[in-house]
Amino acid sequence: MGETLAEKILSLKSGKKVSTGEIVLANLDFIMAQDGTAPLVIKAFNEMGGERVFDSSKIAFVIDHSAPSPNEGVSSLHKMMRDFAQKYGIILYEVGEGVCHQLLPEKGHVVPGDLVIGADSHTCTYGALGAFATGLGSTDLAAALISGKMWFKVPETFELILKGKLPRGVYSKDLALFLIGKITADGATYKSIEFKGGAIKELSVEARFTLSNMAVEMGAKVGLIAPDEETLTWVNKHSRKKSNPLFSDDDALYEKSFEFNVSYLEPQVAKPHQVDNVIPIGEVEGTEISQAFLGTCTNGRLEDLEIAAQIMKGRKVKSGVRFIIAPASREIFLTAIKKGLIEVLVEAGGVVVTPGCGCCVGTHNGIPSDGENIISSANRNFKGRMGNPNAFIYLASPATVAASAIEGKIADPRKYLEKRLD
Repeated sequence: MGETLAEKILSLKSGKKVSTGEIVLANLDFIMAQDGTAPLVIKAFNEMGGERVFDSSKIAFVIDHSAPSPNEGVSSLHKMMRDFAQKYGIILYEVGEGVCHQLLPEKGHVVPGDLVIGADSHTCTYGALGAFATGLGSTDLAAALISGKMWFKVPETFELILKGKLPRGVYSKDLALFLIGKITADGATYKSIEFKGGAIKELSVEARFTLSNMAVEMGAKVGLIAPDEETLTWVNKHSRKKSNPLFSDDDALYEKSFEFNVSYLEPQVAKPHQVDNVIPIGEVEGTEISQAFLGTCTNGRLEDLEIAAQIMKGRKVKSGVRFIIAPASREIFLTAIKKGLIEVLVEAGGVVVTPGCGCCVGTHNGIPSDGENIISSANRNFKGRMGNPNAFIYLASPATVAASAIEGKIADPRKYLEKRLD
């Protein structure tokens, strides 16, 4: 019997052929923690009696969730991270560098065939490059800092075959929400997801990151996309590491296989307070909003800013609506400035915050008031996600976020794109 992509990578990293359900000890290629989890990692590391890290060049701490620091307590945690990084010589990405899940691939730390862990659930983002990347707890990560290894249960795999081509005005975020609605929020718990089919081939690498990022919203352990020429071109532009592209075998055994034709997909929206509470935009169009947020590890990339700017150019944010933009990295921010995208968004009435997580986790930027409706390009909308359990978060694509900011209510972005086409 052949192997799935997850089995292929774990076989390589454990030094033996593995199969679904088996417990394996595997060598890690990279480890990451961010400012919401790194202090716990450091505490566990010290409690374990850690005296060194296995390889300082394969470890990064990222200050992105509460950056810049909103208070004295967070500042002390940031200092703890800086002191640890200096002591052990590990990589530290400071305030303003960007979101951890943008930085690791952008800075070349992840390539196809890698095995990566992070103390953050959306570490699965790097599966878009054909890497087995997953989030885990701070204590496990502390042990990995010392050993360079981690135990894994080899996951069963769901195959998602996506045919056709996304229509104009429909994006990978819409596709991700649609699939979560179908699979449900816990329908793929501890599974490996393999996204494949002609529709995937049509997506840019940036768009693929969005899909893999949201695999965890189905409960998945990893969200894998086999590398192709476009992947390798992107990786070679960003990394000097040697790639090891791996692919599932034709006779690989999948627990479940799903097939969808995406050619007729409409823009999708996830209603409060569950990410799988997904409907076509027409069912919620016209819902008034108070805030629109564009950014995060899901949709804060250059492509996302370009989409929003295309819609916003020459238009204004509705009076009474806050439109907040958080570029996913400093590099993206600078490129967006050079391309004139930031000028378009700010002239329209947008507010740009420090590259990083921005409003997503609700620790400082853009915390909503009671009863307010928010349209967001982030990945989660449960109660309190943006810092106020009495607010209501709707998830959508960057295009839908931009169109909604213009109208002050949830709006279908396709009409704005059609106007541009004319």
